[in-house]
Amino acid sequence: MRLSTRPMPAMPLWLQGVFEFGQAALLSALAVVLPLAGVWFANGFTDRGFLSVARLAGQAWLLIHGVPLTLKFPEDVSSDGQSTGVLSLIPLGLSLIPFALAWRSGRRLARASYTDQLWQGLLGALGIYAALGLMTAYLCSTSEASASLLAGALIPLIPAGAGLVVGAYREAGSWPRLIGMDLTVWIAKTSQHSRWAGSYVWSAIRAGLLGITAATGLAAVLLATTIALHWADIVTLYERLEPGIVGGSVLTIAQLGFLPNLVGWSFAWSTGAGFALGTGSSITPLATSAGPLPAVPILGALPTGTLDYGFAVLILPVLAGVIAGWWFLREGENHFDEWLAIKIDVRWLTSTVSTLVLAVFIGVVSGLCGAVIAWLAQGSAGIGRFVDLGPAPLEVALWLAPEIAIGVVIGYALGPWLERERSA
Repeated sequence: MRLSTRPMPAMPLWLQGVFEFGQAALLSALAVVLPLAGVWFANGFTDRGFLSVARLAGQAWLLIHGVPLTLKFPEDVSSDGQSTGVLSLIPLGLSLIPFALAWRSGRRLARASYTDQLWQGLLGALGIYAALGLMTAYLCSTSEASASLLAGALIPLIPAGAGLVVGAYREAGSWPRLIGMDLTVWIAKTSQHSRWAGSYVWSAIRAGLLGITAATGLAAVLLATTIALHWADIVTLYERLEPGIVGGSVLTIAQLGFLPNLVGWSFAWSTGAGFALGTGSSITPLATSAGPLPAVPILGALPTGTLDYGFAVLILPVLAGVIAGWWFLREGENHFDEWLAIKIDVRWLTSTVSTLVLAVFIGVVSGLCGAVIAWLAQGSAGIGRFVDLGPAPLEVALWLAPEIAIGVVIGYALGPWLERERSA
């Protein structure tokens, strides 16, 4: 029998996108199914059957994708005997799982397609993910917890779509290649003044992003230090709970899932804005005022009482601003300062004004990014007073922006001296 030597037809890009994201959805589902299945087999869910646990896993899958869940539980205060709440506190650490899987899929799709064909793979990938989210929201809704079908279809596209785009960009190597447009040609057609202004704005934006990155990194170090100092309290809470090997493992995984949220809370605390652990509570560098808290071991690392030197932590975002100002001096070009120097022949005045404008610009960028971090880290547990958890985005922005701006002034002013020290 003679076999055909003709090559097999290539898989359509939209179908490859469906396959890639179907695989990503399955693997991300396993990340929540396996721990819950382990608890069920260890008789941790004595009042739940396997189908109920499977629906709970589907609800957890929706939650790690950012889909809020509507909770219903008996409550005497309500006239119909039921009370509702919204669970919207997203475990950002677990949300990195679908993001990473989508990042991998984005790279594979970009590798398999030409620039003008990439949209076909992206459309197929996002289409199957929306369909799976819709199906999960429909099949896993119960009388205890449910999700909107529209939210279940659209919100999972945010982390998955972000990972897809970042992965495709990583493979393409540049945004122009990814979108099929050469931006250098468009920039070359603009005037020299426009290019100078664009260069100044872009450098200031990057400095602001560096400032928020440095502030978040310093907050992560602060959180790690706090956990280390309160490790004995955390271990004591573990011992009181007596969760067992399986339960302890799942509890640890859940806390690791919320670790990025805790970094966001630590970040808000370091700015002075603080965060809430329930309605009416306030956790700030100056004092801690919180009511009864659930027996979650990681909460043993919370600062308690009045902190005599807590205000010293405000130096962290200022230090982040110093780094941003120094970076701008080294990498950016202060075309606004040059323009002012041409218009006004008073150097001390133009230098002061341009530095203050730069500091305000970078501070606003960092403040807006800080508000986004606070918004992602906050949420509601949907029960009682715990409908208010995490920092307030507006307060974080209002605290962070001037702190970064002060640091930028210091860093930009000390930059020339620091550069001379490095070259000496």
